[in-house]
Amino acid sequence: RIAEIILHFTPNWFATSMGTGILAVALGQFPASPLLHGAGQALYLANTGLFLLLASAYALKWVLHPHLAARLFAHPVQSMFLGTIPMALATIINATLMYGPALYGETAATGLATTLWFVDAMLALAVGIGVPFLMFTRQSHAIGDMSAVWLLPVVAAEVAAASGLLLLPHLADPQAALTTLAVCIALWACSVPLALSILVLLFLRLVLYKLPPAAMAATSWLA
Repeated sequence: RIAEIILHFTPNWFATSMGTGILAVALGQFPASPLLHGAGQALYLANTGLFLLLASAYALKWVLHPHLAARLFAHPVQSMFLGTIPMALATIINATLMYGPALYGETAATGLATTLWFVDAMLALAVGIGVPFLMFTRQSHAIGDMSAVWLLPVVAAEVAAASGLLLLPHLADPQAALTTLAVCIALWACSVPLALSILVLLFLRLVLYKLPPAAMAATSWLA
């Protein structure tokens, strides 16, 4: 039932939008192939609907079950997937820059992508700072239990920075472009050094505690 789906909804579902969105962006790299470009455009539209559906479900959970939704902040694994929300949104922004001009017009597509990007940047920064703060204050972690999911909240800002650089050539106002570039550099600085240090810790964890449990094996791809 819909009520049960909303009750048990968690942010890790946004990873499905991440995967669908990045495939749409990848297919957009072949504009000379109508088949691949058309498939990418269809995936972009489908992924936009998927993201809106997931966002609505998660918003409803906070409205209907706020105390249950807030328990996520204390969970040492599920809280990491908050990073998938801005990263899924970033794939939609990138795809809008590719497919949007043909669908909505150049001006409308650029305006939509710009607005979404600033939302994405704020979300990525909030997750990148907020989740580590929760790790320090509310959650219980051990090096033996560590996995690559630690990267999810941290690299969201890096993804937003890369997405912002794709937006720069579409901005007509030099001041807006300069502001966007400055924000991208700040987002990069908040993400990449910390992500690299997490990779070092992940290597140490593998040396000391060997391979992760089978249920967490897929997270190794995050590195």
